[in-house]
Amino acid sequence: MKLEWRLAALKNGFQDATAYRIEFVLEFLGAALVPAAIQWVLWYALFTIGGATEIAGMTHAELIHYTLVSILFTQIRGGDLDFELGEMIRSGQLSNYLLRPVGVVEFIFLRGLAPKLFIAGFCLALGLLLSFFTELSPFRLVASMGLALLGNIIYYQLSASLAAAAFVWEEAYSLLMVKNMVVNLLSGELIPLNLFPASLSWVWQSAPFYLFVFGPTQYALGRWSHEQFLTQLGIACLWLVVGSGLVRLTWGLGIRRYLSLGG
Repeated sequence: MKLEWRLAALKNGFQDATAYRIEFVLEFLGAALVPAAIQWVLWYALFTIGGATEIAGMTHAELIHYTLVSILFTQIRGGDLDFELGEMIRSGQLSNYLLRPVGVVEFIFLRGLAPKLFIAGFCLALGLLLSFFTELSPFRLVASMGLALLGNIIYYQLSASLAAAAFVWEEAYSLLMVKNMVVNLLSGELIPLNLFPASLSWVWQSAPFYLFVFGPTQYALGRWSHEQFLTQLGIACLWLVVGSGLVRLTWGLGIRRYLSLGG
């Protein structure tokens, strides 16, 4: 009986692990391919059906290249850790983390970091493989991935700051959903940001979201010089400082009024 029980446990564990891997792969492929498919349909409509030759100085081939390379960076940022933080505050589960020797915001980020590093490594390996058959520079790909990882940290900092709204507003879910929609647009995931009208370019340039997808893609494709990349890297470091300050401010104020009335 003991041997049968162990075999059954191993079988169930193997099935659970397989199901998790399949779910992870499907989620990754779906999240990466759906935006790309939308862009391909848009470029087809504009160039093949509409007869356009250039849009914002970019040809059909250049826009396709943008779409393909941006896939390497779209999955680096994001995640639902901010929703987890909001739910912890709302339900009172935050109390279980306040006694730990590390800050709860930092703990949740580090706990969810492994999947992002795995995806970053996979996307970088895929990009380096493509560089053997294209004009992509391996050096630029590695540097671009580094910028995308910095963008992931900035994204989490800003998201965690917004999640702190749950301290005063029980249903902060809608605020985080709006944030996701804004980031999807202003990060360059849906369309290249240079398609914005020149009069509105300040909208995406004044926020850090372009550092998540658009910036890494531009550098990987050789459309940013090394000097421009270093400038944007410095801007990313400044946003890291700003994000850290926002997290300390919002969570410092929120913890003071936290009552832990949940379960």
